[in-house]
Amino acid sequence: MQFQRIHIKNSLIFYYPPVAIKVICLVFFTSITFCQAQFVPSSFKQTVDSLINAAPETYGEIHSVLQPYKSDTILMRYLSNTTLKENYLPGRTYALNELGRAYRNTSQYTKAIALHKEALEIANSTDNIEFRVASLNDLGVVYRRTSSIRTAMDYNKEALELAESVKEKSKSLKKSINVSLNCIGNLYIMLNQYGQAIEYFKRSMKLESELGNTLGMAINYQNIGECQEHLGELDEALSNYRTSLAYNEEINSDMGRVICKNSIGQIYLKQNRITEAANLLRSTLPLAEKLGDGFLISPIYTNIGWSQMATNNFSGAEENILEGLRIAEKYNLRAEAARANHLLTELYQYMGDYKKALAANMRAYELDEEVANESTVRYVNDIIFKYDSEKKNNQIQRLAQNYAMVQMELRTSRTTLLIGGIALALLAGIFYILYRQYQLKNEKKLLTLEQSMLRSQMNPHFLFNSLNSIKLYIINNEQKNAVHYLNKFSKLVRKILEASSMREIPLAEELETVELYMNIENIRFSNEIDFKVGIDEGIDTHTIKIPSLILQPFLENALWHGLSSKTGKKSIDLHISKDQEQYIHISITDNGVGREAAEKIKLNKILKRKSVGIDITKERLANFSKDFHNSFEVEIVDLYHEDGTSAGTRVILHIPTV
Repeated sequence: MQFQRIHIKNSLIFYYPPVAIKVICLVFFTSITFCQAQFVPSSFKQTVDSLINAAPETYGEIHSVLQPYKSDTILMRYLSNTTLKENYLPGRTYALNELGRAYRNTSQYTKAIALHKEALEIANSTDNIEFRVASLNDLGVVYRRTSSIRTAMDYNKEALELAESVKEKSKSLKKSINVSLNCIGNLYIMLNQYGQAIEYFKRSMKLESELGNTLGMAINYQNIGECQEHLGELDEALSNYRTSLAYNEEINSDMGRVICKNSIGQIYLKQNRITEAANLLRSTLPLAEKLGDGFLISPIYTNIGWSQMATNNFSGAEENILEGLRIAEKYNLRAEAARANHLLTELYQYMGDYKKALAANMRAYELDEEVANESTVRYVNDIIFKYDSEKKNNQIQRLAQNYAMVQMELRTSRTTLLIGGIALALLAGIFYILYRQYQLKNEKKLLTLEQSMLRSQMNPHFLFNSLNSIKLYIINNEQKNAVHYLNKFSKLVRKILEASSMREIPLAEELETVELYMNIENIRFSNEIDFKVGIDEGIDTHTIKIPSLILQPFLENALWHGLSSKTGKKSIDLHISKDQEQYIHISITDNGVGREAAEKIKLNKILKRKSVGIDITKERLANFSKDFHNSFEVEIVDLYHEDGTSAGTRVILHIPTV
């Protein structure tokens, strides 16, 4: 072989012909494969040879042999190469999926996707349903890690549909169905649809319990706890996290330990148990870093920063939250990056760095929009609804086929019974159709009410006037006030959008929303309104559930009809009490001009403000109280001074709790 020497600026470079390069590459990759093979124990080589000779086709048979080795990437790479050489495709599919999971658990998502897609392609070519379902679920998990919700939903839904289409399901397929249900539940968590998520987790948990799958039970308890945490049910969430941790200790899962301990630490932070949270998170971080999965490491750094922020250690908090953000951005963990930016917004506000606070806040909401925008929520709901409808139609078709077979067998001897059966079936069908029409009518009415409620909460006048008020602060160079009220406005919009997707929320959440609303509205009244909230002793606002967004219309009415035309001191008092008849009483008292004077003023106005929010709220309260023994009441009381002049108006909502 001839080599040419080339001199470039006193440097000597050997030029290799193309054929030589090919030979060198072949030798290089052969040597790598040979070196890897040197680390493979002879016992594993014998196991692989026996497996190839037996050539089992199902996932369960292969997994029962290779389960002890599946986490060893060197052994799985050897299995992949050997099965490719011997053209044993089920074994190669198994190896590719396990390698993909290993890469996923070290946050190497691009490599993981490539391996799972290759495994799916092989499973499709051999029409191996078990491996097709497993590969589809694995792809769904990887895409969920990177917050690609639509793509993840497509893969998990296809896996679920394919697995449930099999009549005689193997144990492996049953486990895959549980994985699909769990994945769909996790996607609903990312979309803040916690009620739907819990339904899927409970379905999965029931099936996992029947299979005796401890890992599945651990995962579902953890996920249900996460939903409860988002809903503000902290004690229930903590209980489920600890149950999940116990299951993970039983199966000795380090990944499960890290996830559960981080979640428990997060609950401690929300319960203001800062020292316990910090100790738990710091003791968990080394194990997470040992596993090398950015999905596990990032939230722990962020939560450690949160604990430091709670103790006013702002420099340490900034360092750790930024580290959590860096890892999240490195591995494209958008949901975690959004959470870190929200915490940075609070931190920089405490530090008085409003420029950084505004930048972090804007980035957080950009990421929130990317992860869970309205079109994604609609897409996920539509695809699940379509799947459920197709599943019901298939069940109806199968039942119709079975019925036809029975009809043919019994036609000659049981004509009368057959006619009676058909009549009963038709009658049942008619009743079912009527019942469904009634349900759909109620659902349509409820949806219309929720949409009307959201429009009344987010009306253009309020949005325009609020932003205009904030703009004035910016024009007047009142940067601190501008950032302060912009932050409150963004929180209010987020809370309204979140609450609009829930039928009921804790009273504490509702009170937080109306306080934000009153703060924004008070800007336009030059902060003249004295707004107070009073709660009787013994009332836990976190456990009391009420319809979402019902108080704002009454407060808006008090502002614009009672106080806008009043001169002098202006006040609104909101008071919450409870009686022995299991009612919650919420009273809203203003010292405005009164209803009679407000009506006269309204008649003289050229532009009349039509208030529909209270009527919508009454309809929503009526719908809410259907589930209770008692019905709601709205009481409006005119207040007068001793001399007979108007002292304001009091609106009292009597909401049932039983």
